[in-house]
Amino acid sequence: MDPSGLGANCQGHMGPGCTENTCAPPTADASPEEEPNECGLQPSNANLVKRVAEDKKQICKNRRGWRKIVRNFTPSCVQYSPDCRFRVNMGTGIVSILLHNLPYNGSWLYWISVILFCLNVALFILFFFISVVRYTLYPAIWSAMIRHPAQSLFLGTLPMGFATIVNMVVFVCVPAWGYRAVQLAWALWWIDAAVALSICLYLPFVIMYFHTTELKTMTAAWLLPIVAPIVAAATGAIVADVLPNPQHALITVIVSYVLWGTGVPLAMAVLVVYFQRLTIYKLPPREAIVSVFLPLGPLGQGGYGIQKLGMVSMKIFPVTHTLSQTATQAGDILYVVGYLMALIMWGFGLVWLFFAFASISRSKFPFNMGWWGFTFPLGVFTTSTIQMGMELPSAFFKILGTILSIVVTFLWIVVATSTVKKLVTGDLLFAPCLKDVEGKEALGRKKFGEKEDGLVV
Repeated sequence: MDPSGLGANCQGHMGPGCTENTCAPPTADASPEEEPNECGLQPSNANLVKRVAEDKKQICKNRRGWRKIVRNFTPSCVQYSPDCRFRVNMGTGIVSILLHNLPYNGSWLYWISVILFCLNVALFILFFFISVVRYTLYPAIWSAMIRHPAQSLFLGTLPMGFATIVNMVVFVCVPAWGYRAVQLAWALWWIDAAVALSICLYLPFVIMYFHTTELKTMTAAWLLPIVAPIVAAATGAIVADVLPNPQHALITVIVSYVLWGTGVPLAMAVLVVYFQRLTIYKLPPREAIVSVFLPLGPLGQGGYGIQKLGMVSMKIFPVTHTLSQTATQAGDILYVVGYLMALIMWGFGLVWLFFAFASISRSKFPFNMGWWGFTFPLGVFTTSTIQMGMELPSAFFKILGTILSIVVTFLWIVVATSTVKKLVTGDLLFAPCLKDVEGKEALGRKKFGEKEDGLVV
């Protein structure tokens, strides 16, 4: 019994038509289209039915057409496999760089690299635009993605894919356009460095704070946000080499060394944990077996970056009188030490390269977007190889770098062709983090008393 004599919906809240003693029912002459007066916190049954119908209609919209593409356009578009958007930029960008800097080059390879550069820019703009639209229309997905134990790690592919564009701006646009292209490359690099450093600092903390992680679930994808500042450091050395102002070049070199120091030691720590995970829990599942190539990323790009930074330091330090109080030229010391460290990292990379090829040779695995994990890690390892061949100089490293460049290009063709086929069939559009969002929506509907058929519980 209700001791107050009021309707259940009138207690604690007076809606339209509510009086002190009673809850006014709908008038008899009200038209059918008019909704009954809502009294209290609980909506009427008719309103619930209408709201559930609208929700179902919205769900149907989200599962077809451009909304399906936007909602499922995640850093991890296929279950159990790495991301399929900005890693495409990473793979396409590194192939364009390799073809441009091939030791045994030709004019036709140069123009192919320019075409790939233009394609990479177009893809990056498209992917970035879709991402912005996605998180604007569906802001809840951003929180779900950040807290997802796997997808959040792939945010590191954004600055790395962007860095390949900055590199090609220096290689292609600066010789063609001059000073304006230099300023453009420098401005773009600062943006890339800021984003890369932010991701490197924040995402490892997310792993510590939000995620409950076990060693057996750890993957090499932990390296992705950490490699981002290493790539930015190597790009900074490339940009500093063409800056006309020595002071600007010096600032860029110093910041790049800091970025390199931010990423490389942390990547070494992660590699130790990853090695322990492999030895205790064996190889990753076949769907993610390609991730064993990811350790080549920090080793290859770290070696290339420290070489380039040493080269630029050798040129810039005497001009700016940096560390001029030493008995020897500080830039020369950094150049020699950089090459020595690159050689050591290249040797360590050979170990992981053997582990990677040995791993994939022992399992048959179907194509998924994780295959893009072949291109960039192996590509940056190739850039380090080519750079060592140019600095020694060494015909062995030049020939080996050329062979690896051909292999990476062939892999890119295979992966890109398979990706287009999957894109046509629609198999790429899958977002694991949407399960979290849709689960919360279903829980909310249940909490507020809605059945699947729209009736009040």
